[in-house]
Amino acid sequence: MEFHDLPLDERLLIARRGTAYFAQRLAELTDVELDGDTLLPGWTRRHLLAHVGYNAAALCRLLDWAATGVETPMYTSVEQRAREIDEGSTLSPAALRNLFTHTAARLDEKWRNLPSAAWTAEVRTAQGRLVPATETAWMRTREVWIHAVDLANDGRFGDFPVAVLDTLLTDIVDMWRKKNVGIGLVLAVEDRSPIAMHHDSPPTSTVTGPLAAVVRWAAGRGSTGVTIDTDLDGPPRWL
Repeated sequence: MEFHDLPLDERLLIARRGTAYFAQRLAELTDVELDGDTLLPGWTRRHLLAHVGYNAAALCRLLDWAATGVETPMYTSVEQRAREIDEGSTLSPAALRNLFTHTAARLDEKWRNLPSAAWTAEVRTAQGRLVPATETAWMRTREVWIHAVDLANDGRFGDFPVAVLDTLLTDIVDMWRKKNVGIGLVLAVEDRSPIAMHHDSPPTSTVTGPLAAVVRWAAGRGSTGVTIDTDLDGPPRWL
């Protein structure tokens, strides 16, 4: 069962579990280690922590939009978002940790207090998609679980709930198809039917492995646990 098929309370629970998982990985890092690299090129752990913190604040703005009907975008511009992360990365370690903790708590409070009718109100994501407010649960879930791995201190896709892995794989494949990339690529998850990116193209590369390993590879976080039958450099970009 995919994430979106679950009752809303279960989706929110998975998002909260992801926040706790990220918090656990963060707590294992010393302040000095926050200067270290992440799995995201060009970003230190400071950048990543600022990004995750400000993401929660941005989702709070969407929930305010849903509750009041007053349009409140996640960010005023792409440039503002990038500047916020860069400036946030210069905060002290204590301030960065507090940013994550406080914005996550504020987001959770917004979820708990959102009127029932507001969950179906449409809001606009940073990519311009109109979605119901319920989508904020998935937006945050994807953010905290994946970025817990990006901290590069023992976070594992194998720790993700299966519903998160299944939905990530669907999102990635759908985006590749939309962009018309990955021609000839086949994802062969163990004990499942293979997924061909484009059914009208002959297969040229097959990536085989357990669900968590295939999703990790598809998300661009490394090839540990998968077998690739060609010299494929890596997956297409999906975001």
